[in-house]
Amino acid sequence: MTARMQRCQRMGIMFLVVAIGCGGKQEAISAPEPQTTAPPATTASHGTAAITGTATLKGPPSAPQTIQMQADPVCHQQHTSPVRTDDVVVANGRLANVFVYVKEGLANYPLTPPTTPVVLDQKGCLYAPHVTGVQVNQPLEIRNSDATLHNINAKPQGNQPFNIAQPVQGMKTTKKFMKPEVMIPLKCNVHPWMSGYVGVVAHPFFAVTDTQGNFQLTGLPAGTYVLEAWHERFGTTTQTVTLGDGATHTLELSFQAK
Repeated sequence: MTARMQRCQRMGIMFLVVAIGCGGKQEAISAPEPQTTAPPATTASHGTAAITGTATLKGPPSAPQTIQMQADPVCHQQHTSPVRTDDVVVANGRLANVFVYVKEGLANYPLTPPTTPVVLDQKGCLYAPHVTGVQVNQPLEIRNSDATLHNINAKPQGNQPFNIAQPVQGMKTTKKFMKPEVMIPLKCNVHPWMSGYVGVVAHPFFAVTDTQGNFQLTGLPAGTYVLEAWHERFGTTTQTVTLGDGATHTLELSFQAK
């Protein structure tokens, strides 16, 4: 075999090795390992009925108290006017911060919790909102928007309590509650005037009355329901409502001043 033939043979072998190597690399890029994904969660469609109404207070409420925040300059300097307690907020006889929810009548309703968190902020050394609600196993995102230490102390009766510190502005902590519970109180051990409440229910049919005492529950299936309204100072009141498809029932939930 001549020297020229030997050189050609060696070049052919090298070309084959390179071609095989490149071919293997191309195959790895063009055909990646398949990834398995869980099927999307299924949720039943809601109904077409609704409940609207107002929470009212009969009798004169006690005057709100002024909160003294001077002990923490960060809190005090965020307010240009006196801050009042928000346990009783009344406008023209209508009561805010009432937690309204369907207590009975949804035994067969699917209990798939949303993944979008409910946000509870600490802003101006107050809980915002003062009263809120979440579904069972729905994330509750607790934020600290203040440049001071907050300590969130939750003391539920049926769920796992927690006591966490958020010393840095912008901190976020996510918690979940595994059982229905109305209501769970929240306190700040650093600022004793700070208080809030979280209602935990197994379905999405709950609301908190606004500053005019109004609330609305939409998307209810037809049926008969026991509706309960809770207020931190005035206790609870219930009403039974029967709804047909597409019906809207308007009611008044009345509390008596103490």
